Amino acid sequence: MLDRQSTAEPTFDFEAFRAEEFGRLDAAGIAYLDYTAGALYGASQARAHAARLTAGVFGNPHSEHLASRNSAEVVEAARAATLAFFDADPAVYEVCFTANATAAIKLVAESYPFTRDRGLVLTADNHNSVNGIREYARRASAPIAVLPLDAELRLDRGGEHLRAAVARRGAGLLALPQQSNFSGVRHDLVLVDIAQRLGCDVLIDAASAGACGGLSLRRYPAEFVACSFYKLFGLPTGVGALIGRKSALARLRRPWFAGGTVDFVSIAKDRHALRAGHQGFEDGTPNYLDLAALEAGFAFLERIPREALRARVVGLTQRFLDEAVELRHPNGAPKVRLYGQRDMDERGGTAAFNLLRDDGQVVAYEAVERAARDHGVAIRGGCFCNPGAAETAFGFDNERLAACVDALEGRFSIPALREGLDGAAVGALRLSVGAPTIDADLDRALSLLETFAGT
Repeated sequence: MLDRQSTAEPTFDFEAFRAEEFGRLDAAGIAYLDYTAGALYGASQARAHAARLTAGVFGNPHSEHLASRNSAEVVEAARAATLAFFDADPAVYEVCFTANATAAIKLVAESYPFTRDRGLVLTADNHNSVNGIREYARRASAPIAVLPLDAELRLDRGGEHLRAAVARRGAGLLALPQQSNFSGVRHDLVLVDIAQRLGCDVLIDAASAGACGGLSLRRYPAEFVACSFYKLFGLPTGVGALIGRKSALARLRRPWFAGGTVDFVSIAKDRHALRAGHQGFEDGTPNYLDLAALEAGFAFLERIPREALRARVVGLTQRFLDEAVELRHPNGAPKVRLYGQRDMDERGGTAAFNLLRDDGQVVAYEAVERAARDHGVAIRGGCFCNPGAAETAFGFDNERLAACVDALEGRFSIPALREGLDGAAVGALRLSVGAPTIDADLDRALSLLETFAGT
């Protein structure tokens, strides 16, 4: 598929790739447009993993027999492939395998040395897996600061607000996404250097950036990066990773220990010693059969030139943004409200929006999501576990929002909150594209939005 004769920018036949690897989408009649939630695996990728399992013998890697060594080898190969994907120097970084990106983030959250003088800085745009770190900071009475967003859902003078937060509260841990799972915005990672110069550690949530994220830890040497592999290539779904600088991992203090993480434990003497490096963070037996799928996953991605994939995602997303904003009711009123910027400058293949009635009122996202499902269009509705970006996008009055939530304590629901906010947008719709997306998928989604008659 790759045109190896060309000396110009890499080209790739995405239509043929779709037919070869994802023909099941057309057979099932599904226009899959939810890649920010989960990538799809290719047919050859699944076959390669199945063949490996069928031919191989794999056992618990904590032993010395051949089946155990086979597993240990695939785990270490997966570790090396992960470091290579994130352009991380193996002499500087370790890979700690986890169940998902959330578990990777929790490893940092529960182990970070928060104090009254060493706190937490969050960007307002963060997945709740990152927002939850604040609960560990609170337990340590550590200060917490939030960097605000602007009207395009980008960080509003991020460096300036970070410097002010550190000046007021001291250095600590800065946590931010590489790419917003709400708006698709790619935040300027120059913030990594600014934070480190101020004495902060940096945690990047790379989960939503997907296959064309292109994060280089040589260029942006954050202390910690969290990822989930199904967001990259669909299979497996039960494995993530914390990529950490060895020096930063050594400064974490785990609050417990488990099988596989210790050199020794004494019950009689009430002592234990954690193992060094990644081994001190990988609880229990690693998911060695799913980790064996990573080699096929990364090989699958390598078939697609990164620049060609990026250009494809940019083109498809820009097309959706351009055409969605032009949809009109018979009275000329806009039919779609987009959240965030309207161009593809430093953003990924994710778009958040709502449908509007002809009087400008927001259509409940649940109704549109149900209609999309019935028409075989896979999009997502809600706030996407990103309340900070949602609150900014919807223009909530913070005091009124807090009063509504407090009034609904014990009986919270989206419709009740919407009613309490006089019909304001409480949730949105999200469309996201990936390597298998073709124009026909967007045609179906745009046709649905144009003809949707729900109220």
